[in-house]
Amino acid sequence: MIEKHKNSYLLLISLASAMGGLLFGYDWVVIGGAKPFYEIYFDITQSPTAQGFAMGSAILGCLFGVMLAGGLADKFGRKRLMSVAALIFIVAAVGTGAVSSFSLFIAFRLLGGIGIGIASNLSPMYIAEVSPGNIRGRFVSLNQLTIVLGILSAQIANWLIAEPVSAGEDILASWNGQWGWRWMFWAQTVPATMFFLLSFIIPESPRWLAIRLQYEKAKNIFTRIGGKDYAEKEMETVRANLRVRPDETSTNKGAHTGTSLPVKIILIGIAIAVFQQWCGINVIFNYAQEIFAAAGYGVSDILLNIVVTGITNVIFTFVGMYTVDKLGRKALLLFGAAGLALIYAILGVCYKLQFSGIAVLALVVAAIACYAMTLAPVTWVVLSEIFPNKIRAKAMAISTFALWSACFVLTYTFPLLNNALGAYGTFWLYGAICVAGFIFVKQRLFETKGKSLEEIEKLITKRER
Repeated sequence: MIEKHKNSYLLLISLASAMGGLLFGYDWVVIGGAKPFYEIYFDITQSPTAQGFAMGSAILGCLFGVMLAGGLADKFGRKRLMSVAALIFIVAAVGTGAVSSFSLFIAFRLLGGIGIGIASNLSPMYIAEVSPGNIRGRFVSLNQLTIVLGILSAQIANWLIAEPVSAGEDILASWNGQWGWRWMFWAQTVPATMFFLLSFIIPESPRWLAIRLQYEKAKNIFTRIGGKDYAEKEMETVRANLRVRPDETSTNKGAHTGTSLPVKIILIGIAIAVFQQWCGINVIFNYAQEIFAAAGYGVSDILLNIVVTGITNVIFTFVGMYTVDKLGRKALLLFGAAGLALIYAILGVCYKLQFSGIAVLALVVAAIACYAMTLAPVTWVVLSEIFPNKIRAKAMAISTFALWSACFVLTYTFPLLNNALGAYGTFWLYGAICVAGFIFVKQRLFETKGKSLEEIEKLITKRER
């Protein structure tokens, strides 16, 4: 067991790593508040294709970032790559706000997406590798907490930066249309700089060091995290797990090669990752303007409603953090899938019958609350712990690649679906996906609550045979 007085150090390095999640959340959502203004500035208000690409370009960058993250994290370690991600966020934030052409806007959004891809892969994986099994779910969920805090920060920044819009105002000629949307992106440089500085404070992942046969360094870090007894126990488990097989050499290279990817568990990881996106909740953050406008809200009210949804997201993320190590991963995923399916069914009826105002806002808030305490944090917990130590970075990169691919499809297709099916048909479609996700989780996912990463690996090995 970890010594109680060491929890503060574990919390410190976990929060520092989770700053990548905060930037991921801010960069991902800030565009939603800037959307009513930059679309007019770049004259794309009548082009659903351009609108979808503007919203989805960062996600394409994510895919490239994820592909980089897996191999580079194995080669150079988790710590160095976090510093690189922080620098990318800084450059992307400055560049996105400074451009005057749509093509350059897309280019810097792609660059920011690369930072998101790297951070979304590294931060939860790093926290999982430094956290004890009995509290790992709670600590990995810190990454989701910082994601939603980043989302809320972007929503509040957008709300505070944007000036009130009066009826009939020429937005292109206004401060919002010329400068407001730029400052929404520039504000990201503050947390990005903090992340860059904090990346030099945290230690390297002890499990990565062990894979590189740097056992003494790994033991020292485990000691700082949990004390001498904890370090001895962890090192014994890690050494046993990484014991060189007859077909492997004793070199650093041999210590982390020669292990094939477990296909069945990779497919489970991919399915869970895709489901987290195709459940549909993220369109609320990226397309809040269309969703609330369809319910009769004006631009200023929409920005305030977005802040309400962000606060809800943060509050119920704490609920998820509290319950993930108590109720388990599978139970929360099932609850989330069923809850969202029901809420979407009712929300679709409201749009179909043209209800407006508070009824739609209440259902949107309920959907976000359900997602925030289930699918949002638990997906990252599951992905960070179900893969074997030797191939965790690559396997998680594959799953994260699938997640961001699904996110791009979701983000790009929402304007098209909304135009073809209407808001009610689109949410009913997302509800049907939630039903399918419930069935998959019920039949395929196994529980990992309370188990060490090495114990989970043994369970996976038995299931793969």
